[in-house]
Amino acid sequence: MIKEWATVVSWHKGVALVSCDVKASCNSCASRAGCGSRVLNKLGPQTSHTISVPSAEPLVEGQKVELGIAEGSLLGSAMLVYLSPLVGLFALGGLFQVLFGTDLAAMCGAALGGVGGFLLARGFSSRLAEREALQPVILSVGLPPDQLRVDTLSSEAR
Repeated sequence: MIKEWATVVSWHKGVALVSCDVKASCNSCASRAGCGSRVLNKLGPQTSHTISVPSAEPLVEGQKVELGIAEGSLLGSAMLVYLSPLVGLFALGGLFQVLFGTDLAAMCGAALGGVGGFLLARGFSSRLAEREALQPVILSVGLPPDQLRVDTLSSEAR
């Protein structure tokens, strides 16, 4: 199970809208000055993702929840997104090369196969998104923000 903490944005009729912050591992790396991943992370404008998660327990805005998703679900989704265009690219590129015998035909077939694989992944992902086993679940719930109190001792009490 892959786990991540999220903040509740709203809760209505058993569905919680939660926001997960995107974490880049570039803050603690020793070679962050010359790292290409750090530059790419800065280019992306989105720093948080908002998703809907079913929750029978009423939640309040600002409350922290721990979300979990099965590793198999995540790996299957990654394989669908990355491998289907790649397989389409090689399969149609090779088929067009055999059928027409030119590099231009192979290049056109590869482009068609890559786009076709992407569209295939897009179609399957909407169907797979409806499966309950592939959805994130709330594993644990933190205290609401108004119930958390920190008492500090004054200098006279020491």
